[in-house]
Amino acid sequence: MISILGWIFIIIGVTFDLLGCLGLVRFPDLYNRMQAATKGVTLGTCGLMLGIFLLKGFNVMGVKALVCAFFILITMPVAAHALSRSSHSFGIKMWHKTIIDKLGQDKFNKDVIAKNEQEEKE
Repeated sequence: MISILGWIFIIIGVTFDLLGCLGLVRFPDLYNRMQAATKGVTLGTCGLMLGIFLLKGFNVMGVKALVCAFFILITMPVAAHALSRSSHSFGIKMWHKTIIDKLGQDKFNKDVIAKNEQEEKE
């Protein structure tokens, strides 16, 4: 029963990895592609690692799979956030049909507030 569950997790993980790759190819801009790839790879690889753990059990390979899944689950979203935020700061444009840009609005509002404070001091 555990081996069947392990294979189910592996199949789900491979499916998520493939969908992440498809999103990487099909989405229009850097931010959408990064979001699809990050979520797909995180869920897919963690599913694969969990499936390997269920197949191998608590031996060296199973524990390594759990440790890898843990580190991927922790580091991938943080890395994607850092890359997308730095891309936005660098000036990489969003897709022309993007409706909301909260980070850009925050930057614009901070600039306006700083400009108003500077004018009040003068």
